Amino acid sequence: SSCSSLNFLTVGSPKSARCDDLEVLKERKCQQVENPRGKIIINKDTPVTARNDGPVKLKPEQITQIQPQNLTLKLRSGEPQTFSLKFKRAEDYPIDLYYLMDLSFSMRDDLENVKKLGTDLMREMKKITSDFKIGFGSFVEKTVMPYISTTPARLLNPCQGSENCTSPFSYKNVLKLTENGEEFNRLVSQQQISGNLDSPEGGFDAIMQVAVCQDQIGWRNVTRLLVFSTDAGFHFAGDGKLGGIVLPNDGKCHLENNMYTMSHYYDYPSIAHLVQKLSEHNIQTIFAVTEEFQSVYKELKNLIPKSAVGTLSADSNNVMKLIIDAYNSLSSEVVLENPKRPAGASISYKSICKDNVVNTGENGNKCVNISIGDEVRFDITVESQKCPSNGNPEVFTIKPQGFREEVTVILDYICDCDCATKGEPNSQRCSAGSGSYQCGSCKCNEGRIGQTCECSKDDVRTEDLDANCRKDNGTDICSNNGDCVCGTCECRKRDNPAEAYSGQFCECDNFNCDRSNNKLCGGHGRCECRKCICDANYTGSACDCSMDTSTCVASNGQICNGRGECECGGCKCTDSKFQGPTCEACPTCPGVCTEHKDCVECLTFQTGVKKDVCKDECKNFRLFRVQDQGQLPQPNDQTFPQVICKERDENDCSFYFSFAVRNNTNEVYVVEKPECPSSPDIIPIVAGVVAGIVMIGLALLLIWKLLMIIHDRREFAKFEKEKMNAIWDTGENPIYKSAVTTVVNPKYEGK
Repeated sequence: SSCSSLNFLTVGSPKSARCDDLEVLKERKCQQVENPRGKIIINKDTPVTARNDGPVKLKPEQITQIQPQNLTLKLRSGEPQTFSLKFKRAEDYPIDLYYLMDLSFSMRDDLENVKKLGTDLMREMKKITSDFKIGFGSFVEKTVMPYISTTPARLLNPCQGSENCTSPFSYKNVLKLTENGEEFNRLVSQQQISGNLDSPEGGFDAIMQVAVCQDQIGWRNVTRLLVFSTDAGFHFAGDGKLGGIVLPNDGKCHLENNMYTMSHYYDYPSIAHLVQKLSEHNIQTIFAVTEEFQSVYKELKNLIPKSAVGTLSADSNNVMKLIIDAYNSLSSEVVLENPKRPAGASISYKSICKDNVVNTGENGNKCVNISIGDEVRFDITVESQKCPSNGNPEVFTIKPQGFREEVTVILDYICDCDCATKGEPNSQRCSAGSGSYQCGSCKCNEGRIGQTCECSKDDVRTEDLDANCRKDNGTDICSNNGDCVCGTCECRKRDNPAEAYSGQFCECDNFNCDRSNNKLCGGHGRCECRKCICDANYTGSACDCSMDTSTCVASNGQICNGRGECECGGCKCTDSKFQGPTCEACPTCPGVCTEHKDCVECLTFQTGVKKDVCKDECKNFRLFRVQDQGQLPQPNDQTFPQVICKERDENDCSFYFSFAVRNNTNEVYVVEKPECPSSPDIIPIVAGVVAGIVMIGLALLLIWKLLMIIHDRREFAKFEKEKMNAIWDTGENPIYKSAVTTVVNPKYEGK
C-alpha cells in the first residue's frame, strides 16, 4: 500500500517510506491510502452443455464441456486469486479413431482378424456416440539398411520361402477417417504383410505423421483416439545413426500419396517430441501390444499423458474389447494442464470430484471415475510474487488432456497505484514545474533532484550540500544512515519494513532501544529516537517494570504476604527465609520436609501415596539425583534458603534430600539410593537356635548325670559306714542241716 497524503513524510524520510503495510500506514496517520486490489473478470462464460433430448443433433463446435472459457485476472504481488472451472462430460460426443497397425511378418495372423474390425467396432461405438469415424494406417520400418534388406529381390518380396509379401515401407495412410465401416473392411482386406530385418519397428515415425498430418488423416476437433497395434518394440531418436540418418525429426507432415517419403532422411522422433505433438493435437493413444512387450509400453505410457496400454492376444481377436475398455478408462479421467506456465506467477489446483472427493497438491488437477453427464469442479489459484520486468499482461491456457476445449487466462499485473495515472505534470508543487506530482510526492524531471526537485545537478557543489547533512563537525553525513540529496538527508530503508531511520540527520531510529525478554521495550512500549516510550502502568528504560500490584497479592490478600515489597510486578522479600512470587514459600520452616516428602518419593522412586497422581500434583519440581549424602548442597554454601531432609518411605527405608525454592520452582537434590535396615541372616539364627537347644540339652543331661553320681556315691558311702558299724552273732542255726552228705564205698580197699 502507498500513502498519497501531501504532508505524510517526516523530516529525513525517503519517498519509499510512503509504501508500507496497510495497518502500518493507518498507524502512521495516513489520510489517503492507495491500496489497489486484485479481481477476476469473466470475459466468456458459456454454460456447459446439458443433455440434448431434441431431434436436432448438436455439432461438435456447439458442445461446451468446460466453463468459463475466457477470463482476466487482475493480479497484485502476494495476493492470490482463485477462480473455479466446471467440467462436464457431454453426452453423445463425437469420436475419431485411427487404427495404426504393424504389418511386419510376425503380424500376419493378426491382419485376418482386423479385416472385420470396421463394422464390428462401428456397431459397438454407436452405443457410446452416434458420431463415430474410423481410419486405418500401417507401418513397417525405414527403407534403408540395416532395418530392411536392400537387395532387389528382397525389396520386391522381403519374406522368405513361398510367402508373398508386399514391398517394405515406413508408413502408409490406408484409409482417411470415415463413417463407412464397410469401406474400412474392404481396404484392410486388400492389405498385405511386409517384412524387415530387426525386431524393433519404426512405429514412432508413423505416430508422428498421424499426429501432424491433420488434413490427410481427417482429424476433427472432437475426441481423437489413436490405436497403436504391434507385437514388437520400437526405435527412437538416435537409432537412425545405424542407417546413416543423423538429421533430427522435424515434426512436420511428409505424406505424398498417403506414403511417408522422408523416412530415409529424418531420424526417428524422440519420446519427448512425440509427447509434445500428441498433446498439442489432443490425441489419446491406446497401445495394443502383446504380453511380451507389456512392461516396455507401460513405461512408455507413464511418459505419454492420456494414454493406455492393453494386452493384445497373439492373433488380435480381442482387439475390439481392448479398444472399448481403454476408451472407457481414458474418458473417465479428467486431468487439467497448462502447457505454457506464466513466468511471473505460480499456479495450484484443487479438485472437487465425484461424490465430493477433494484432491490437492499433485493430484489437485485430476478427477477419476467420471461418467457421461457427471460435473466436477476445479479451484485454480494463481499468485504473482513480483511484477514482470515489462509489466505487460501474460496469457496462458488451461485445458483438459485429450480434449480440444481450453480456458484462456489473461494475467493483468497491478504494478502501480491508481494515483500514478492521475499525476500532475510540471506541477507547481515541485519547485515551479521541475517535476510531476504523483501520489503525494514529486517525480523530478531530468537533471533535477531533491524532495521537491528543488536542486539542479549542475548548479550545486557536493561540499556545500554535505555540510547541511552533518549534525555537527566531525560527524558522519546523515549519521551514516542515509544519503545527502540536495542538502537534505534521505534516510536509508531497512530490510525489515518495521524498522526505520528518521530525524533531520537520520540520527534516530525505532529499533535500537533497550530490550527485555528479547522484546523491544519489553513489548510494553514503542521506540522513538532510541528511547522507549512506555505504555500506561509500565516504566523503566526497557518498559519492563510493571506498576500493577495485582501479581504481588498473596493468598491471604496481603501484598507480598506482609513479608516484602512489590517492585515491577514482583515481590522482593524482606525476610530472607521467605521466597516465591508472593513471599509465601519458606524452604527452611518446620514441616517443609514432611510437606514435600510424598512428591520427592514418587518422583524419585515411583512409590508412595502419590505415585498414581505424581504428574498432576508434583509439576513444579526440578529434581537432581546424587550418589551419596555428601553430594547434597549444604545450607551454608548457598545464597538462598535451603534445608536438608531425612524421611522414611513406605518400605521403612530412609532417604535424604535437600529442598529449596529458586525462580518459583522447587529445587530438590535427592540421594538416589535409600538407606534400608539390613534383613537378618536366617541360617545362622536357625543353626544357633538348634545348637543352643542341643547344648542346653547336653548341659542338663550332664548336670543330671553328675547329680546322680554324687547321689550314688553318698548312698554307697553311707552303706559302707553302716556295714562297718554292724555287730554280727556267730552261733549256728539249730535247724540248719548241712547240704553235704559223705558216703564211703565198702568195696574200697584203699588201692
